[in-house]
Amino acid sequence: MTIDPPAQPARSAQPALSLIGAAKTFGPVVALADGTIRIEAGEIHALVGENGAGKSTLVKILAGLYTPDAGDFTLAGKPVAFRGVADSKAAGISVIYQEPTLFPDLTVAENIFIGRQPKNGLGLISTGAMRKAAKALFDRLGVQIDPDRVAEGLSIADQQIIEIAKAISLDAKVLIMDEPTAALSGVEVDRLFQVARSLRDAGAGILFISHRFEEVFALCDRITVMRDGRYIATHVTAETTVDAIVRQMVGRDIATLFPKQDAEIGDAVLAVEHLSRAGVFSDISFTVRSGEIVALAGLVGAGRTEVARAVFGIDPYDSGRVTLGGAPVKAGDPQAAITAGMGFVPEDRRKQGLVMDLSVARNATLTLRHRLARFGLISGRRERQAAEEWSTRLQVKTGSQEYAVSTLSGGNQQKVVLAKWLATEPSFLIVDEPTRGIDVGTKSEVHRLISELAGRGIAILMISSELPEVLGMADRVLVMHEGRITAELTREEATPETVMHAATGSLEGAR
Repeated sequence: MTIDPPAQPARSAQPALSLIGAAKTFGPVVALADGTIRIEAGEIHALVGENGAGKSTLVKILAGLYTPDAGDFTLAGKPVAFRGVADSKAAGISVIYQEPTLFPDLTVAENIFIGRQPKNGLGLISTGAMRKAAKALFDRLGVQIDPDRVAEGLSIADQQIIEIAKAISLDAKVLIMDEPTAALSGVEVDRLFQVARSLRDAGAGILFISHRFEEVFALCDRITVMRDGRYIATHVTAETTVDAIVRQMVGRDIATLFPKQDAEIGDAVLAVEHLSRAGVFSDISFTVRSGEIVALAGLVGAGRTEVARAVFGIDPYDSGRVTLGGAPVKAGDPQAAITAGMGFVPEDRRKQGLVMDLSVARNATLTLRHRLARFGLISGRRERQAAEEWSTRLQVKTGSQEYAVSTLSGGNQQKVVLAKWLATEPSFLIVDEPTRGIDVGTKSEVHRLISELAGRGIAILMISSELPEVLGMADRVLVMHEGRITAELTREEATPETVMHAATGSLEGAR
């Protein structure tokens, strides 16, 4: 991602949007106690805070999904009160979500103008006029997307641009971008940022919500911090630091984010020898010792997850071997890996690590079904007891073990995935992007858990795209570039510079 310093916003007489002292309760639960934000026309404004800080509730008030119990809400200096989403859109507010909701069977142009298609003199829909208008919107945004293409199969990045074009066609004055980069590549993030900057320069007010500080500081003019449902502060981006923002978000110093415990590092538990798969990775060799956290670092597409999946038996490999505790592990057989003592916390916890419609208890004990069954039937009591034990040990926050796991925050969902594998008592654990999509405060809890597991003697292979996480947690760092390990660095040798040099192939051979 290209880092350009944000420009200062062009101030207007009245803010594009102002929400002061908004409150929202659901029965006894206070979701928002003091939601306050002021977005100027011609600025990109970040909203940051931990999960549960009140960001989502505030956004839903702005979008017309929730009616606040209290607070003063104005647009361009005029008081407003929304009775629903239609009122919010009519007032000039559009929300661009992480996962757009286009109609897959309609064309790009039809998705932009659905319900308000241009008509010809006979009162019929004019596809030519619609196509021309869509192209004009994309030209304005500086992007090229075929208006006649069917939406199905479009990348998330293109779908988001289409949603932005739709918002412009509705004459939106305020755009809310809710975690828009979570599923985008670096090139796609760059393009989205270029579009956002062009909209800002044209006078739009943009609210940008993200857990990624490098994006917030690269893109946004100002930053508003929330904590525990309350407004904390607003900063000019150029006049603050990541450390200062984190302290206000979590109420503690950033040094506590990586609570690395001293662990006694023992003998090799996992050994990977000359693992290769044509076109994917080549000659991969490394060990992970008991009590050791080894980070597998590299750029997107370097082959890190592919190596991990091959080690665990999810994907095949052409040559080489994997041993655990000195015994060979059968290739291409995840069950053999589990039986041998491996666990695997995948990158996408929602699609690969959990069954979202099942309860917390059922998810936490999925790997224990054979132990909990008697005469082929699962004991509900034993299932709840096992789930309760691990939920307590990992401090999973849930109202009930019977709640669907989909109701939990991202951080607590990740703890349930960890619980599922820790219940098998593994000697070796793979954690792939363990804190992706988790707020900064909960990240420190996951880091603490990983460190504690290493302290118990578990060998851990951690894949992470976040350099501070790699440097803060790892005892050793293996760096991959284009399917090969280009460097093996001790904790002392690993710096942002050495890791990035190796990740780009300019430090090959530092092993």
